[in-house]
Amino acid sequence: MKRFHTVIVGAGPAGLACATLLARHGKEVLVLERNSQLGKKVCAGGIPSATLALGVPADLMERSFTSQRIRSNWQRIRISDQAPMVCTVNRQRLGKWMAEKAQQAGVELRTGTPVLALAEKKVCTRAGEFGYDFLVGADGSGSLVRRWLGIPTRRCGIGIHFQMPGEFAEMEWHLDATLFGEGYGWIFPHQGSASIGAYAGLAGRRPHQLLAGLRQWASRLAIPLPEQPRAALVNHDYRGHRFKNRFLVGDAAGLASGLTGEGIYSALLSGEEAALAILDENHDGAALKELIRKQHRHGRILDLAGGFRIGGKLITEFLLTALRAGLLSYHELEMGLHPPQTRSAP
Repeated sequence: MKRFHTVIVGAGPAGLACATLLARHGKEVLVLERNSQLGKKVCAGGIPSATLALGVPADLMERSFTSQRIRSNWQRIRISDQAPMVCTVNRQRLGKWMAEKAQQAGVELRTGTPVLALAEKKVCTRAGEFGYDFLVGADGSGSLVRRWLGIPTRRCGIGIHFQMPGEFAEMEWHLDATLFGEGYGWIFPHQGSASIGAYAGLAGRRPHQLLAGLRQWASRLAIPLPEQPRAALVNHDYRGHRFKNRFLVGDAAGLASGLTGEGIYSALLSGEEAALAILDENHDGAALKELIRKQHRHGRILDLAGGFRIGGKLITEFLLTALRAGLLSYHELEMGLHPPQTRSAP
């Protein structure tokens, strides 16, 4: 049985960010990915511009936006900034770039290798057993590592989207409580196409209801959606990330935003933070603590919006009014009260 310093389950942004940083510090790292193709995931591709501070190069971004249109049941607003607020990225291009960086750093990456079982100090696959000193669960919302650790997942959202060909000029968010509950519909333009979809928490909106609302909304906009959508769960049930020598990162840790469903930024940040904690047991984790505070804040807003239908509409309208009046910035709402510091490339 070959032994590694760290075995990481999952080769998404969280797992690869963690692996690359560890390998650059001389650690022997194995990443196990069940899929044969990296980055193949249901993902709208919208990421906060702060992701660039985590080392993702600007040339990976397909589109960037200094303004966004937001519509609710009662308001239509446009928020703008001098610098890009949100970008879109092709998830498969991002996965390929991160995999190349990881392998250049010395990471052993095995695709098409699902984990069959976990045990103390070893991981079992069809390709054999691999020992570890540290284990990192980066295996998404349905994380096997999380289940093995005995951590339940009760707070999930669902995203449904279609990648539609064509040129779309603006990034749009549609907060229609009748169609999407406490969630929203989106138009995220890419190069030559756009992700068009909807997100909502499962507690307030069943998948078939969300899909029906999405189709009704798209029909109003004269967007002919195909018959078959793509969908994925979003885990925002954070219950901790470190369990002795085992870590959870990204969606496996429940660090996606319950309010927006965005998870790439939190995946990259939490992956690097797990690596830093493995390398230094005294690492303070200030950046991760700030991310967790933002995640909790989004959860509280979601609970208020979902708990009372009329109250939820009022909360949404209040937030939009604050954005319009300049009392609240988009970055404060999305990323937290403190702008992220630039970090080295993963």
